[in-house]
Amino acid sequence: MEVALAKERESLAEARATITSQKITMEERIKATEESTKRLAMDEFMHDFRVEERSYARESKSLTASKKSMVMQERLFFRNIPLSNWIEHEMIVEEGTDLDQLPKESVFATATITTTTIAPPAAAAEDRLSISKFLDDVGHRNRQESKVLVATPFAAFGAQ
Repeated sequence: MEVALAKERESLAEARATITSQKITMEERIKATEESTKRLAMDEFMHDFRVEERSYARESKSLTASKKSMVMQERLFFRNIPLSNWIEHEMIVEEGTDLDQLPKESVFATATITTTTIAPPAAAAEDRLSISKFLDDVGHRNRQESKVLVATPFAAFGAQ
C-alpha cells in the first residue's frame, strides 16, 4: 500500500508541476498579448498625430545691412484638429552689411555749369567745375578760329 501511495504522490506531483508550468506559460502569453495590443493601440494613436510644415525664404533689407534667411513653420495636428499654433524656426542663410556697396560721395557735384559767353571773374572761375572751364575755353577758341576757312587736312579712319 505504501508503494501505491508513493506512486500516487509521484503522479500527483507531476500533475502539479505540469499545471504550474502551463499556468506560467499561459500568464506569459496573456502578458505578451496585452503588451502587443497596447503597443498596437499606441502606434495607431500616434499615427493620428501629424506635423504640418511649411517654409519660405525671408529677405530683410535696411540701409546698413541685409539678411537672407529660411523660415520653417510647423504645427501639430491630431487627425485634422490643430493642437498648436505655428512654431517658427529661422535659419540665417546669408548676412552682411551693405555699407561697402553704398557710394561714399555723390557722383554729381553741387556746383552748376554756367552757360555765359562772357568770361567770368577770376574768383568765380575757381569755384566752377573743370569741365565748365574747358567748355568756356573751347568756345573762346572756336570764336577766334572761326575766321579760318581752310584747315590742314589730317588722316581719318574709315572710308576715304
